[in-house]
Amino acid sequence: MENTYLKTGYSLSRAVFDTEEIAIIKTILQKHHSAWLKDNLAFYKQGAINSAFLTDKKYLSPEERQTLFNFISQDLILDTVNQLIPDGPTFMNTQLFFNPCNSEQKNYWHRDLQYNDMSIEEQKKVLTSLNVIHVRIAFEDEPGLELIPGTHKRWDTPEEVAVRLQLHSKKNHFTLPKTKKIPLKSGDMLVFSANMIHRGLYGMGRFALDILYCDPKVELVKYAELDCLPDTEDMQAIRNSTPFELALKLKQQST
Repeated sequence: MENTYLKTGYSLSRAVFDTEEIAIIKTILQKHHSAWLKDNLAFYKQGAINSAFLTDKKYLSPEERQTLFNFISQDLILDTVNQLIPDGPTFMNTQLFFNPCNSEQKNYWHRDLQYNDMSIEEQKKVLTSLNVIHVRIAFEDEPGLELIPGTHKRWDTPEEVAVRLQLHSKKNHFTLPKTKKIPLKSGDMLVFSANMIHRGLYGMGRFALDILYCDPKVELVKYAELDCLPDTEDMQAIRNSTPFELALKLKQQST
């Protein structure tokens, strides 16, 4: 798995979660999603395709949060992420991906790096030195993602950057060369670099949880929300609490 990820920027594991576990977590995610939709209906109608901060206290009970914390930090996931972030994978965020309200809405090529406050030159410099990893778990069969393998280690070609940043009359949904489409089935786990060029593919029952883990660095953990981290009592009941403890320690250092 490690060699595949280092070369391509992603690794796919099929049917790693059983139907019972998927059903339990899916019920929690659906509760969060229903409540989120009520509060963000206008945003959803305007084009939202994901929500974030699923581990905060706003929509879930303490028991549901505890179940979610244990699910996203279980051995099966951390054993994988530990290989890719040997300094200690640090919890960053969770996101839920779903279909847009408008079935004709276009998807878009991007690197997660483009949404922070760094310049293009700064993004180029940190591309291979700051690691953020998505662990995507599908709860429905779906079209999945389209990736450009290897772009976690290199900057865009002129064509890629023009499409991704919509330069020279290009649009960010335009077709790019040398891509890989990865359809997902319920229970699959796709691990991929947030730094690579990628886009979600809409359709079918798209309902996927992304867990974001990063290097234990203050400049990355600043994007984590304190309300999404377990408190002292919660930590006691988490089997693998280290990723959350690292995030909390770094958040405290930055304040």
